[in-house]
Amino acid sequence: MKHNTLARKKFLIEGLVALLVAITPILFYFYKYMPSDIESWSFLGINFTANGFSDVSLAFYYYFNKIVPLLLLIIWFITSKHWWYHAILIPIAMYSFQLFSVLNYDSNKIDENEIMYVIAVTMVVVPIVYFIRVKLVDKHVHGIDLDAMDTELQILKEKEELRKEREKLEQRQKTLAKKM
Repeated sequence: MKHNTLARKKFLIEGLVALLVAITPILFYFYKYMPSDIESWSFLGINFTANGFSDVSLAFYYYFNKIVPLLLLIIWFITSKHWWYHAILIPIAMYSFQLFSVLNYDSNKIDENEIMYVIAVTMVVVPIVYFIRVKLVDKHVHGIDLDAMDTELQILKEKEELRKEREKLEQRQKTLAKKM
């Protein structure tokens, strides 16, 4: 019973993700299906304005040019099983900052200053990805298992300590044998 519920839930989530990916071309070109040369548009009781652009369709052009790639990158990030998937955070950050810039549109400059924010994100993500890569290359390519090396070093230290203890005991035996 529990297995069927889990399988059904997984099937539903994967189906929704597949549907979302399938409709992204429609979302990307959604601005073409909107009325042009109007300042506001109401849909399902929500009023959308031009937000500083010349008309609502141009605003939606900019919105969906940022939302669709961002959505696809987020899906890719969540579903990726590769070691380098953290690198996807860099374009996600770029599109996020660009979307924020478009939503807060108050000047004629779009997609210009976001590079500074993306560089900051990159400075964090790249070392993390490189560290993961080095660990995986050491383990799987070169066959270096750091945990196994640590245990071997620990065993060697213990053997050295036991050898020293044995030497001390032998010295004591010799001194006791000389006294008798």
